Amino acid sequence: MKLVLHSAKRASAPYRVRIGLNLKGLAYELRPVDLAANAHHQDDYRALNAQALVPTLEVDGRPLTQSLAILEWLDEVSPEPALLPAAPYERAIVRGMAEIIACDIHPLNNLRILRQLSALEIGETDRNAWVARWINEGFRALEPMIAAHAGAFAYGDAPGLVDCLLVPQAFNAGRFNVDLSPFPAIQAAVARAVQHPAIAAAHPDHHPER
Repeated sequence: MKLVLHSAKRASAPYRVRIGLNLKGLAYELRPVDLAANAHHQDDYRALNAQALVPTLEVDGRPLTQSLAILEWLDEVSPEPALLPAAPYERAIVRGMAEIIACDIHPLNNLRILRQLSALEIGETDRNAWVARWINEGFRALEPMIAAHAGAFAYGDAPGLVDCLLVPQAFNAGRFNVDLSPFPAIQAAVARAVQHPAIAAAHPDHHPER
């Protein structure tokens, strides 16, 4: 199985997939997409991903899009180590935690939203306040869930789906100087997760330029 990940260096969604691929121990080719140069809007990339978003994971030449869908596909085709718990109730809890990030936080502070705010002549201070508002709101919901369910990682004692999303979102919060001190359980989970070799290897510092 040949895997090609179209990824941008600091974008949260492909960062999630890099973590997932690394945790699974799967080899993949990484192809950088230059978001600043609008490479994701070029015809050749849109042929792979009609939304012109990253990531796209090519599987033997066939594209998959949307990071959560890709991560769940990885769990189906490469079950060990599992990203999701075995029990249906626990799986639903983990999906809910992941969706707080993927559905409620991230869409409101990704690049296309920030560009639109700039186009509306909203200044940097107000844009950063916008980012902080939605990260804080989502993390207020996530904090007690991680406090209740964390072990060595954000959910239980093995790295999984929540860590795949939480680590990139915390990195994004750091880029915008969002104060995470009100969220000690989140901070502790991230601090543990980034020590895992597979998660550390997915960090933007190890990504090719673009």
